[in-house]
Amino acid sequence: MHEISYGDVKAATDRVAGQVRPVTVVPPTGGPQDPQVWFALEYMQYTGSFKARGAQNFIAAHRDAGTLPAAGVCIASGGNAGLACAWAARRQGLTATVFLPQNAPALKVARLREYGAQVRLAGTQYAEALEACEQFAAESGALAAHAYADPYVSAGAGTLMEEIHALIPDLDTVVVSVGGGGLFAGVAASARQHGVRAVAVEPENCRSLNAALEAGELVDASVDSVAADALGARRAWQGALAAVRQDNARSVLVGDEQIIAARRSLWDERRIVVEHAAAAALAALLPTDDPSRGYRPAPGEKIAVVLCGANTDPTDLLAPAAAR
Repeated sequence: MHEISYGDVKAATDRVAGQVRPVTVVPPTGGPQDPQVWFALEYMQYTGSFKARGAQNFIAAHRDAGTLPAAGVCIASGGNAGLACAWAARRQGLTATVFLPQNAPALKVARLREYGAQVRLAGTQYAEALEACEQFAAESGALAAHAYADPYVSAGAGTLMEEIHALIPDLDTVVVSVGGGGLFAGVAASARQHGVRAVAVEPENCRSLNAALEAGELVDASVDSVAADALGARRAWQGALAAVRQDNARSVLVGDEQIIAARRSLWDERRIVVEHAAAAALAALLPTDDPSRGYRPAPGEKIAVVLCGANTDPTDLLAPAAAR
């Protein structure tokens, strides 16, 4: 197990400085007694998601250690981690081979090829793509990166929280979508240092971290959600399980209908286009008749919702209202 420490995040902050786009935050609206919800627009990051931070830290750390092989790097991904790995590798003049499930969004496959990645499709779930990637690494000598279960990747993602805290120093809570948990583990390490609660949000039928917390150990979970292309990890990372067990952390679930509604509301009310995976974080704050779903903030609570990625086909959002 590797629990991400604040020192890991600080080291990553130095490595990615000047190499990633600083996050933009949108201030809240509403009265002083309403929850004060800020949006962290991390979907504006290079490659369209927060994954650029972890990939940059991973490549930079191995570069500094002299462990970048001539065979390049490889990664299994639902799309976003592959895009980030290909982007970071190209900046170092390395080849990136990216393994995706055969049902990966065509938009992400096309963008990977634009970044110069070698794209290989394997199976229909992330776990199958990961198995193919591991076999390729063993045969080729390429350095295998992991989409989330890697200390450098997770700590790099945690640099996002450092920037959010600098912009909102009196923040109470940060809300993050979770697939395998790399982003959450990194963000939680920084949040804990600053006295901020970290809320992990997963679809109810795609809940590898929540299932592990319930079982007391890592377990395989079902993968069945509108957000499964990015949140479809069958098994969470041990570092994320360690993070969610901390006193400052919470694990909550949302339904697909809440995710769809949150994504729609971001477009209708703010003209923000994000992936279903990113909308899951906001979904946790939507009103619901089911008290077991989502996160219920206190009056006046200051919350940052991380909108983590926007590599999505927006055509369903752009359809006329009568066609919905």
